Amino acid sequence: MNDLAEALRLLPKVEIHLHIEGAIPAPALFELVSKYGGSGVSSIEELLERFRYRDFSHFLRTWMWKNGFIREYEDFTFIASAVARDLADQNVRYVEAFHSPGDFAVLHGLEVARVTEAVRRGLDMEKDRIEIRLIADLTRDFGPERGRVWLREIAEATEMGKEMGVVGIGIGGSEHDFPPEPYREVYREARRLGLRTTAHAGEAAGPESIWGALLALEVDRIGHGTRAVEDPALVEHLREKRIPIEMCPISNLRTGVVAEVARHPLREFFDRGLLVSVNTDDPRMFGTSLEAEYLALAEHQGFRLDEIRRLVENAIDSTWAEESTRARLRNELSEWALRVTIDP
Repeated sequence: MNDLAEALRLLPKVEIHLHIEGAIPAPALFELVSKYGGSGVSSIEELLERFRYRDFSHFLRTWMWKNGFIREYEDFTFIASAVARDLADQNVRYVEAFHSPGDFAVLHGLEVARVTEAVRRGLDMEKDRIEIRLIADLTRDFGPERGRVWLREIAEATEMGKEMGVVGIGIGGSEHDFPPEPYREVYREARRLGLRTTAHAGEAAGPESIWGALLALEVDRIGHGTRAVEDPALVEHLREKRIPIEMCPISNLRTGVVAEVARHPLREFFDRGLLVSVNTDDPRMFGTSLEAEYLALAEHQGFRLDEIRRLVENAIDSTWAEESTRARLRNELSEWALRVTIDP
């Protein structure tokens, strides 16, 4: 089999930087928009037109607009099941996905733990086809005090026997306005609770944001990390320490972080031996998928099929899964490699 697109369709995929609320298939989101009304959007085509962004700040405003139509606990079960089904249909096998329950505590007065439970119910509807674990995005715009409260609410619910598959925390949102350092104690508490940690950094702010996440928050992974390329010492630090970087090329293109895929630093980081993975971030808001990401990298950065396999291996190595799950994912990848032609 030499057809790249077909090989990538069959590829058992792994995603470690995806937001549930940004991965809602358009028909499902349009159903919610129609349910609540008042949007000025009368068709799926008009909805998709909303997902064209002038810059990163415009994207964040669109994100919050969209969240206005996710108002009830049942809505979260509905969108989570739609996302899980969509990903499983693309042969995505394992995901560590952000969800942002605090957004809806602020917007609609919902309880963080109950939102998380509702998301888990939806994800579990496809658990025979895909494994999805959750990362609680504490959304830096709302501040560390609220973040600490939300962290404790989720932790308490889990301790009471409501297993929700939350494996870590992160901070997304307006990185350019809210640096990571104020979250130092929140991250320390998360580690005490046994959670892993990541942070969006080097997307809407420069290398100093990545250094802050590494030194103040002591994160396990970096989300995006695109602008690390501006600081050679930082790039070397990331390489030497083998810190996983959750890179999202088409997301960065859509929000104006990079001007074109060909200029994204992923190729440079990969060639230098950094532990980089490819992810979709908000795939249905950016019109992308893991298959589309890999095709774009093949076309614009010359990635070969064997190199794409290594990117998936990097993603597996970067997960917070137990070794038995990692071994299963590696076996699936090896079985795939036997079915396709990989030119070294």
